[in-house]
Amino acid sequence: MRIVIATGNPHKVDEIRAVLAPMGFAVLSLADLGRPVPAEPDEPGATFEENARIKARYYAAAIGEPVLADDSGLEVDALQGAPGVHSAYWAGAEGSRAERDARNNAKLVAAVKGLPEDRRRARFVCTMCVATPDGAVVVETRGEFEGSIVDEPRGAHGFGYDPHLWLADRGMTSAELPPEEKNAISHRGRAVRRLAYLIQHKRIAW
Repeated sequence: MRIVIATGNPHKVDEIRAVLAPMGFAVLSLADLGRPVPAEPDEPGATFEENARIKARYYAAAIGEPVLADDSGLEVDALQGAPGVHSAYWAGAEGSRAERDARNNAKLVAAVKGLPEDRRRARFVCTMCVATPDGAVVVETRGEFEGSIVDEPRGAHGFGYDPHLWLADRGMTSAELPPEEKNAISHRGRAVRRLAYLIQHKRIAW
């Protein structure tokens, strides 16, 4: 089954493909279509679910085939769930992805500075939505990845806030996990495996 991933983030495509390709899915990015596609839509939703639906419907209508979109981010309990849906551009939209990540992480560390370990609980959240060109939502899933925030970044894998999410049961950050291990337990891995399960076992088709 062919599925187009509506994101300009190659790391997300790699993580989703790593889970879906062995299950028999042909996973394409927007760039793989080999034709112009519109820029990302505004995502004014108050939740990850709302934004994933907006993006999936927008791109499915634009390219004329079913699309998988996700919205994901970091929730920090002590910050009342921030950065939440604003995770990608929390510290500003200007600059490259690497520059934005660096600013976001600096803002995160400053925001939790001085907090004791027991008040640093946080989680990555990923919601996924498949929509068809007529605007119908075919399937939606959600995955979470619990940890806590550490001041010092560790690890060279992953992207975004990964170097600062500490996994106590692993004794390392999300960015220190080997990619295959991260895909097995991460928020995105959980959401995409749930999506694949629903498509295959509930006989969801488009």
